[in-house]
Order: sequence, then C-alpha cells, then structure tokens
Amino acid sequence: MFLRGYGTAGPWGWLTLLLVACAARASEITFELPDNAKQCFYEEIVQGTKCTLEFQVITGGHYDVDCRLEGPDGAVLYKEMKKQYDSFTFTASRNGTYKFCFSNEFSTFTHKTVYFDFQVGEDPPLFPSENRATALTQMESACISIHEALKSVIDYQTHFRLREAQGRSRAEDLNTRVAYWSIGEAIILLVVSIGQVFLLKSFFSDKRTTTTRVAS
Repeated sequence: MFLRGYGTAGPWGWLTLLLVACAARASEITFELPDNAKQCFYEEIVQGTKCTLEFQVITGGHYDVDCRLEGPDGAVLYKEMKKQYDSFTFTASRNGTYKFCFSNEFSTFTHKTVYFDFQVGEDPPLFPSENRATALTQMESACISIHEALKSVIDYQTHFRLREAQGRSRAEDLNTRVAYWSIGEAIILLVVSIGQVFLLKSFFSDKRTTTTRVAS
C-alpha cells in the first residue's frame, strides 16, 4: 500500500489514520480538514486496475467538501463541489501516480472531519484454486459465501459508524445551541424582572412625593 497525503498545513499535518486494510490495497482514513485548507493524497496505480473512491463528511458546517481526482497526466477524472458524500469508480488508463484532493477552502471558520475509502484492485481469491475449471467443493463454496457476507457486514458496520458519528455531532451541536438559547432566555427574564421591580418602585416613589407636596 503506497499512500501519501499532503495539505496546506504541511506533510501529513493533522492526518489521523483510522484503518489501513491491505487485502486489495484498500485504505480507510478519517482526517481533520481545517477551514481554508486543502488535503491531497497520492496513489501509484497500474494500468487497467479498477479503483473506487468513496467519501463522506462526518462533522463540520453544512457537512460538505470539494473533491477532485486527477490522473498521472493531470487530466481531471472526477470533480464535485460542496458534496456531503459520494462514490466514484474508474479504471486506470495508464500507469502512474493518481492524486485526489479534498478542499475546504470555501469555508472561512468551520473545519470538517472527512472519511474516505479508496480501493485499488479486486480482492484476491479466497482459495488459490478458486478459478480452476472444475467445480468447487461444498466446503469451499460455503467459505466463499461466508467471506462475501462478512465483507458486506464490514461495509454496513462502517456506514453505521459514520452515521452514528454524524448523528452524535449534530445532536451535540443542537444541545449547545439549546443551552445558549436557554442561557439567553434566562438573562432576558432576569433583566425584565429587575426592570419591573424598579418600574414599580418608581411609581410608589412618585406617589409618595406627590402626597408630601399636597400635605405641605
């Protein structure tokens, strides 16, 4: 697995490695993308290799980010602006270093947490003789079915974890806003109560002054 990442904050910077799986040269990475920042990753790919890039913004702002994928010759293979999540599959047309970048340069004060899964190539066969001309045994067929089911379970677990993290972030943000709103309402209520007390005192004070003048 050969994966490099560079951003406007320097090599690797605040990159947080979540998981690197080398079964089919697949990488799953979650990293922080500050405001007005850009993070790029590079991968050496052989011609004819099928690749899939999938990403999702977990936290920050409107949960959107710019994504751009370029080939070794600089040709743009994929470009999307302000996307929350997306998936793109392509076949490498030539040997070389492919670059894909995530940009948050349009944001002035909110940083993002971005997750991406970049798969290069197909999974290797579970058995060396899986592609033979003869039929598989019942045990081999069962193992292959279980293997495929487990891969689906792993994918579902990953997506559920991302949804859970995104939901928790939104809930925490909502809780913070509700707390600030409650504090603001409490302050306003306190100011209004104190104002009413002083207003009532001024009424009785004016009445007492008037009565004193009449008695004089």
